Amino acid sequence: MLRFAHQPHPPSYYAATAHAWDPQPPLRGEASCDVCVVGGGLAGLSAALNLREKGFSVTLLEGSHVGFGASGRNGGQVIAGYAGDIDGIRSQVGEEAAKALWDMSVEAVEIIDERVRRHDIQCDWQRGYVSAAVKPRHMRELEDWQREAEQRYDYGGMQLWERETLRGKLASERYQGGLFDPRSGHLHPLNYTLGLARAALDAGVAIHEQTPALRIEQGDAPKAFTEHGVVRCRQLVLACNSYIGALAPQLERRIMPAGTYVIATEPLGEERARALIADNMAVCDTNFVLDYYRLSADYRLLFGGKVSYSGHEPRDLAGSMRADMLRVFPQLADVGIDYAWGGFCDITVNRAPDFGRLSGNVYYLQGFSGHGVNITGLAGKVVAEAIAGTSSRLDLFAKIRHRDFPGGKLLRTPALVLGMAYYRMRDYL
Repeated sequence: MLRFAHQPHPPSYYAATAHAWDPQPPLRGEASCDVCVVGGGLAGLSAALNLREKGFSVTLLEGSHVGFGASGRNGGQVIAGYAGDIDGIRSQVGEEAAKALWDMSVEAVEIIDERVRRHDIQCDWQRGYVSAAVKPRHMRELEDWQREAEQRYDYGGMQLWERETLRGKLASERYQGGLFDPRSGHLHPLNYTLGLARAALDAGVAIHEQTPALRIEQGDAPKAFTEHGVVRCRQLVLACNSYIGALAPQLERRIMPAGTYVIATEPLGEERARALIADNMAVCDTNFVLDYYRLSADYRLLFGGKVSYSGHEPRDLAGSMRADMLRVFPQLADVGIDYAWGGFCDITVNRAPDFGRLSGNVYYLQGFSGHGVNITGLAGKVVAEAIAGTSSRLDLFAKIRHRDFPGGKLLRTPALVLGMAYYRMRDYL
């Protein structure tokens, strides 16, 4: 049985600066629709909105509040590509399919831009992202990727910045250089999620918050059962991610909740903030256990990292994250931390998204692996296409092979903790 926190959004900078939202009533009794969507994060909302725009009647069930999970807590990075290496995907699906999948990841960024403009979503959407090389070998890898992106995937326009060029835009001595992507960017994820939910409501989607789906029934006419009601539908979309639980154990075994954490400094003021990150771009470093950061609209530094598979929040979260921040920006030693928070995203073994069918009319979207802000928009679009009768793009994702995490319930977390320790050691070498 799924359990959700029946409470407002966890304390965070995003929750403190979220736009007003009218809570939607829990489901009581029976409801009927063409499609029931389970999950009120970005994937579920995107699916619901796309389906409604295609003329389907849609009911969405959210166990807590819209955007309560990773959709409302993440780093806000919007980056073309997938968490899993595109070359690894290509080795499975072939050259042509890999190119189509890459193009869809670029489309995912443009979906955000289009939604923001069409629905006037005030979420501080900003273009510009740099991957910052920590080691000389990382710089060589970025150079190789720039060449491959242009030649194999027709993705041009990225700029390779040597150390001094990057240093003129990012006030840190930590990096060897970087690869700048003008099309990727960043946003306020909770406000984007709430904006998408308002657009879905305006389009006619019935949203029920505080309504966990306790079990589903597959078949010709699927059903989603809640504590006080049931939704009868023709098609069902599971967009639960880390909260999938017992709804679909065969899907739960293929994902693992990964904790990631963010701090927000006190306001730095415009001059000091722009001296820190001149172009207001998003930044990720090239380590396996990476740092990611950006400026907020009110000139704070939002600094994230410390990916963990243990299920436990780091001790003294604000203090330990601040230490990581000062390794990058020692000049912020006098700056206080106003917010510290974390949450879980769902990862797959190969870090590639896991989309497909559980049965003929039950679909699922999961495994965003840290690239969910943009890929969720694409996921909602391709699942709506499939339900409307054109499944070719969803079928491309289904070509990616996924396997269960090894070790079962008892051993998979210790195994991942050991694996993470290995990659942390590699980052330090």
